[in-house]
Amino acid sequence: MIEDQEALDLAADWADISQGLKKDLGSQLHSQWIKPIQLGSFCKETGTLDLFLPTEFSANWVADRFADRLSLAWKIARAEVRQVRITVHPRRRAMPELRVGAPFAGEPTAPVRAVAPAVVESALAGLDPSLTFSDFVSGATNVLAVNAAQRMAALETPQFSPLYLKGSTGQGKTHLLHAIGHAYAAARPGARIFYCSAERFMIEFVQAMRSNEMIEFKARLRGFDMLLVDDIQFIIGKSSTQEEFLHTIDALMSAGKRLVVAADRAPQALDGVEQRLLSRLSMGLVADIQPADIELRRKILEHRLARFGNAQVPADVIEFLARTINRNVRELVGGLNKLIAYAQLTGQPVSLQLAEEQLTDILSANRRRITIDEIQRTVCQFYRVDRTEMASKRRARAVVRPRQVAMYLAKVLTPRSYPEIGRKFGGRDHSTVIHAVRLIEELRARDADMDGDVRTLLRQLED
Repeated sequence: MIEDQEALDLAADWADISQGLKKDLGSQLHSQWIKPIQLGSFCKETGTLDLFLPTEFSANWVADRFADRLSLAWKIARAEVRQVRITVHPRRRAMPELRVGAPFAGEPTAPVRAVAPAVVESALAGLDPSLTFSDFVSGATNVLAVNAAQRMAALETPQFSPLYLKGSTGQGKTHLLHAIGHAYAAARPGARIFYCSAERFMIEFVQAMRSNEMIEFKARLRGFDMLLVDDIQFIIGKSSTQEEFLHTIDALMSAGKRLVVAADRAPQALDGVEQRLLSRLSMGLVADIQPADIELRRKILEHRLARFGNAQVPADVIEFLARTINRNVRELVGGLNKLIAYAQLTGQPVSLQLAEEQLTDILSANRRRITIDEIQRTVCQFYRVDRTEMASKRRARAVVRPRQVAMYLAKVLTPRSYPEIGRKFGGRDHSTVIHAVRLIEELRARDADMDGDVRTLLRQLED
């Protein structure tokens, strides 16, 4: 049993770690996967800390994606924690334990000696079978990175090596890393491919040093034909790890092997990385992945929608999501997934109103703060009507239609309620705003000119 004070200390450390992960991962991922984790027992002899999740699925998912990060965080918080074990709560069926040294794509299936016995991962660790080139949607903002990734995976010796993929969170770096690994494995059957995060590289390196297994660590790492390292920005500030990574790069390059790394910033922007390593990372090709533009976001949603078979998602909802969720491709796809899942589980049809109600957090985080005043001013300039007409009582068609369009845009582009919008249009009742929104939605569906006007106004307001 853990003593009361020790339990309190562990709980305090977990609160700090959990808060840090919330900042790194975002509230949505944290709430879904990290928050349900419960502290289990801590064995001082082995240095093993148990983390429990309620289901086998959630335990596998967290172990597959966050084991390295959780292990590193606990090692930083508490030196005596040497091993983090992620399992199903004892009241549920436990997840099988596998060591970090489990085979990766191309490795023999015979038992492999674990270099780092401290981290427990699921059997799905390594290359994700769903992340391939065929499932990656390309466009103007990522075409360089996609073409460079395909060249790196081809049989021909790549012209630029190593390949450095740079892009902000959720823009497709990790997807491309996995896709390169799958394509290279298909082109060269038997090729030995190693995918890992920079955090995992550091953990294995540190534990190999502690266990006096550096020779085995070096030999195993240099034995791969392709090395894929994700989130290289987390290697900053670790001089001994940087030194070993530098030697690994030199060994792989001199042997004609392939290296691909990914980070959220350019090599020159990596703080705390020594110059020799920066020069190695920059000597090949730095391929920038820009945030997806509106056209690419539409393509991604349409591509994803095709997976759902008979799911009915109106065109105006796709357009709304593409325009509104513009920071992060993961959030964009996650928003569509959540919307379809909610509609299927509740039996409700997918609609613009449902999207606004169920995706509040995602939408509010992505929306630029467009004001109703800005909308009214833009609409009046577009239709060449006086600004005062937005609040006037006039019922002439030349005035009413622009006013209704402005109400519609105010609902689409701002978080304001129907009554709030009505007050900004001369104190009108909320039912008048609802009528205007529904009318413009209907007109867009059957009138190409109206749809074109609204699209133009949306571009002007969101650019």
